[in-house]
Amino acid sequence: MSRHDKMLGADDRSAREPDGARAGENQRAVPRIAHEPGSSKRRPVVYQGRILSCTRANEEQAHQEGYSVVAGVDEVGRGALCGPVMVGAVVLGEEFDAQGVDDSKRLTSRQRTIVAERIRCGCRAWSLGRAEAAEIDAHGIVRAIRLALQRAIAALRPRPDLLLVDGYRVVDVGIDQRELVKGDARSVSIAAASIVAKVARDELMDEFDVYFPGYGMARNKGYGTVSHMDGLRRLGPSPCHRRSFGRQMRLFDGVG
Repeated sequence: MSRHDKMLGADDRSAREPDGARAGENQRAVPRIAHEPGSSKRRPVVYQGRILSCTRANEEQAHQEGYSVVAGVDEVGRGALCGPVMVGAVVLGEEFDAQGVDDSKRLTSRQRTIVAERIRCGCRAWSLGRAEAAEIDAHGIVRAIRLALQRAIAALRPRPDLLLVDGYRVVDVGIDQRELVKGDARSVSIAAASIVAKVARDELMDEFDVYFPGYGMARNKGYGTVSHMDGLRRLGPSPCHRRSFGRQMRLFDGVG
């Protein structure tokens, strides 16, 4: 197996799960994490004139209605030019201390890393699902996200009886769902899923930057920055680039 094949395939931990999936049900103690300075000064999220707060309200309502295993799911990497689309699924559990869990876009990279470790160590269960660049090219981004969602949910143990999703419905999973617009700014479970997925994908892009230098992947995480576009013009696409995205943007004209 070449090092490129190794980078583009599932890691050893994923191989025992459904294709593109990785899961963890935690029994470790939650580490003590220092409060991140400045986190209380985040700009509020406003949607249709309302300030949104990331709380347990949706989870608590679900438990009152009789649901026992409530999972949040969210995806990252939809608009990137390279790398997989990644989905996180998280069952926080009623005892989890959700302080600091918020929309991943509102956290710094360091804050996300700290909070992701707290989630992985202290939640009831978590999993990841991914669809690779080749699957995105073969099926389109919408279907690829669907595959990653299905893989993440299939890997989650215990199996949830309710999904909280960020504005879209997950098809073909046979589980009750509630779609929340701006869900990662309203539900701690969806926010937790987003954080876990983003940290995992960012770490993968850091690895890709070593194997495929010249595109600035460690900085741009696969998105279309000026330096990334310059790398594509100079080097052409790497094995982890989404050829279908590049052709739509006329970046890969003449590249087989």
